[in-house]
Amino acid sequence: MSDTALPPINSHPFSPAELRELTAKIKQWGIELGFAQIGICDTDLTSEEPKLQQWLDKGYHGDMAYMQAHGMMRARPHELHPGTIRVISARMNYLPPQAGFATNLKDPNLAYISRYAGGRDYHKLIRNRLKKLGQMIQAELDIMNAGKTNFRPFVDSAPILERPLAEKAGLGWTGKHSLLLNEEVGSWFFLGELLIDLPLPVDIPVAEACNTCVACIKSCPTNAIVEPYIVDGRRCISYLTIELQGAIPEEFRPLIGNRIYGCDDCQLVCPVNSKAPITLESDFHTRDPLKQPELLTLFGWTEAEFLKITEGSPIRRIGHKRWLRNIAVALGNAPASEKIVQGLQQRKASEEADEMVIEHIDWALTQQHARLAAAQSPEAQSLETKGQETAALSPVARVLSQSDRVQKTSSLSRKTQRVIRSIEKGLPRDA
Repeated sequence: MSDTALPPINSHPFSPAELRELTAKIKQWGIELGFAQIGICDTDLTSEEPKLQQWLDKGYHGDMAYMQAHGMMRARPHELHPGTIRVISARMNYLPPQAGFATNLKDPNLAYISRYAGGRDYHKLIRNRLKKLGQMIQAELDIMNAGKTNFRPFVDSAPILERPLAEKAGLGWTGKHSLLLNEEVGSWFFLGELLIDLPLPVDIPVAEACNTCVACIKSCPTNAIVEPYIVDGRRCISYLTIELQGAIPEEFRPLIGNRIYGCDDCQLVCPVNSKAPITLESDFHTRDPLKQPELLTLFGWTEAEFLKITEGSPIRRIGHKRWLRNIAVALGNAPASEKIVQGLQQRKASEEADEMVIEHIDWALTQQHARLAAAQSPEAQSLETKGQETAALSPVARVLSQSDRVQKTSSLSRKTQRVIRSIEKGLPRDA
């Protein structure tokens, strides 16, 4: 049990029928504000505290010091916002139209950006909607002459375990990749919370439905899902490309592929996501400069261009230096190209490349030079000659020869190829 007592239920003058009616209105207002679902739970997360402590003790949070900065407050919403007795949990869908997952992952010369980040930063948008929901609740209380309520919205911006709260509020179950899954829509949604002091009736959690499926565990590029429901953040590509401040460990660089901001692989192979709807929020649609962008194009952005194009985007928070760091790694993983080598050398000589960026550029140059040398080896030249001879036979043979050479020089890992096949089979609309 927690070493802090849960707050007492306050004495708002409501009958059970009035509370049920108010709850129904809150859920309807949430839909009107653009949320896909609203659920309600109490603040008791004592069962989560040992799990959180074990995760921290193993160092799985990496450089994310904020994960342990507030102790167990993260599992005690009533300490975070005194007086809280209920959490109104909300989810908002974000899957953009024409996601082009497989198209993106297939071409290692393109940059892959996690699809939650292609549009407007969700934090402010959802927080404002939750604040509006709180104001609507207060307006209803005013009509009822029921006094004032004390509420506070949160969106991934404070020490709070939002997924366990959302699970407790009936929005879904925690999948083996540690993300929340909803049977009807999958996992492509953001979460937000409104902490409040009203004794609203709570929702019933849903049963887990992952069963024996381990697709997410098998498909993680860096084996970050160390056991069901447990992610070693230090290995996760989202952590490595977004949260990590310094150099990306060399052991993970080849595994990152062309993913320059986050990773969606564990969601892409999840069969529950086959039902995911396209978001109705146009702010979450991918911006044009971030739709299937070429790595070299993004690598050439000056800091001023980066700040301008990513204004209002979650991408902006990593800054230009880490942006260049991530792209350098992806260029190092791309197929051999003199053009890429030139681009890396030009950026290395620029004033915007600091010591960290140069380290990753040097690594990328080493990878590129090794591939170029391999492509010029006698064995490779022999294969090329045979391919040319075969191509001269017929147009069909030419296509087969080109396909064969592309396959031989492909920089895609086997895991990525399996993810691509999963997308094309299970998510054809978004492939």
